[in-house]
Amino acid sequence: MFVLVERYINNLTINDLNNLAITKEIYLSPEELEFSYEFIKKNWQNVLSNHGIFDVDKYKEHYSEENFMKIKKLIKEYSIKYSNYL
Repeated sequence: MFVLVERYINNLTINDLNNLAITKEIYLSPEELEFSYEFIKKNWQNVLSNHGIFDVDKYKEHYSEENFMKIKKLIKEYSIKYSNYL
């Protein structure tokens, strides 16, 4: 599974991330988008390896309140949906 995710992350562009966010009705500011993109590129392995203990609240200050709540909800949904594969 990690190989598939790694391949996806390696090919991920900032526009891909923005498009995904928009499909989830998350409209990121340029700063939020840049932070999210850099975070994913640098930390995806750690997040997936520690998905049960990953604390998204540490990054709340990087987002508007509305976007943070949507992101937190999305992370929870994806964690439940894909937990059997991690």
